[in-house]
Amino acid sequence: MIMSSSERRKDPRVDNNIPLKISSEDFDIVTESKNLSCSGAYCLVDKPMEPMTKLKIQLLLPMKQKNKTIVKKISCCGVVVRSQPQEGEKGFRTAIYFNDIKDKDKKFISQYIDVILKNKISLSN
Repeated sequence: MIMSSSERRKDPRVDNNIPLKISSEDFDIVTESKNLSCSGAYCLVDKPMEPMTKLKIQLLLPMKQKNKTIVKKISCCGVVVRSQPQEGEKGFRTAIYFNDIKDKDKKFISQYIDVILKNKISLSN
């Protein structure tokens, strides 16, 4: 039996554009996530990256608090698991695994994803 990649993932994932800064010793890239989970992000970047490249990552996560939206800055470390050329366009589709993230930051991402998924379910009903 073949499982799709979404069935193999243990963490829920949402397709949302979250501002993202990726850096290493050699570069700084500002981009947006194409999708996000507690364990990683998928984004489009302007340069290829080798698998297992170590990255410092900053996410700017919009969070609702009372009646206003605040931006929660999450800093973590990750590694590139995949980087492939974008067909027909410039850029590289890059998957990043968060290998060093604080539990409280993982919880913020999880809460953000839960809100997005609940809103999508209520909109579809």
